[in-house]
Amino acid sequence: MTHPRIATYFHVHLVSDSTGETLNAMARAVCARFDDVLPIEHIYALVRSQRQLDRALSDIESAPGLVIHTIVDAELRAALEEGCRRLEMACIPALDPLVSAVSRYLGVNTTTRVGAQHALDHDYFNRMDALNYAIGHDDGQGGQDLEQADVVLVGVSRTSKTPTCIYLAHRGVRAANVPLVPSRPIPDKLLQLKNTLVVGLTISPDRLIQIRRNRLLSLKENRTSAYIDVDNVREEIVLARRLYERQGWPVIDVTRRSVEETAAAVMNLLTAGRQVDILG
Repeated sequence: MTHPRIATYFHVHLVSDSTGETLNAMARAVCARFDDVLPIEHIYALVRSQRQLDRALSDIESAPGLVIHTIVDAELRAALEEGCRRLEMACIPALDPLVSAVSRYLGVNTTTRVGAQHALDHDYFNRMDALNYAIGHDDGQGGQDLEQADVVLVGVSRTSKTPTCIYLAHRGVRAANVPLVPSRPIPDKLLQLKNTLVVGLTISPDRLIQIRRNRLLSLKENRTSAYIDVDNVREEIVLARRLYERQGWPVIDVTRRSVEETAAAVMNLLTAGRQVDILG
């Protein structure tokens, strides 16, 4: 008889002189590569002074583990590394290998500006504009100017349209979404789009029913309805697929996809479309 392996817990301290988003994403991506390993994350963001660093080192000392950082300032970086040596803890500069490789390839030196990736530049304002657009065009709102979108996501209820649009907005993509509701006609504006990418989202009936049931439970509704009826759900999905085929829209199956994976598939479609435009 094989006994289940007990998960290994460990402390990981993420020290950043910026928001910590990059570091947090990297740490989670690495930890996901190990089975039965569960990190206990300690995040120290906007560490830009010795006092802030001393506070972080005090917390690190009380919970020994792995220290990963993206500190740019040379003095703070040296102080952190010295503190970790004193505490006999591994101290890993997360971005160093990649930054060094890119620097060698380009033949230029790196910047020492803290938070350079979060500068209030043109890309930043594009992302904010895309986020405002996604919020204003969620769930079929603002349909009068759908042609201003980079992409419109279409699908039945609970196919992750909204979170995917928000994720795309953070990548600077203006994304709207239109729900397919059995009792509601399809907006003419959607069917008339010519130069905007429209993507149909589909999902397996079993998975959709599970998601919808969980949604009803979260709203403390346990009544049976067409919303989770097997036959009705299957019909919704079939009608949606027929619409996609009629309109010639590309389709993404979100049954086993995370929001990030769905967004990546959309980005690939956008990239392919732009390449076609350039070649054409």
